[in-house]
Amino acid sequence: MKPITDEEVEREIERLRLHPDVQLARLELRLKYKRRQRLYALRNLAKRGEELRKQGYTYETLCEQLTAKENEEEGADE
Repeated sequence: MKPITDEEVEREIERLRLHPDVQLARLELRLKYKRRQRLYALRNLAKRGEELRKQGYTYETLCEQLTAKENEEEGADE
């Protein structure tokens, strides 16, 4: 087999980069990576939620704190 030149390598890369099948496969990879990122983010949130629950927080108590903070900020704006 004859060695491939640098110029041939660059031409082949460009040809494949623009090939519709390569673009299709790239899109599939992006979709898979996005789903995995979503999974990792949800796992992280579940872990943090568990920590908060063990500290005694509930959804309701955090909502109350958020509402109080927003009301406090609105009062400062006036």
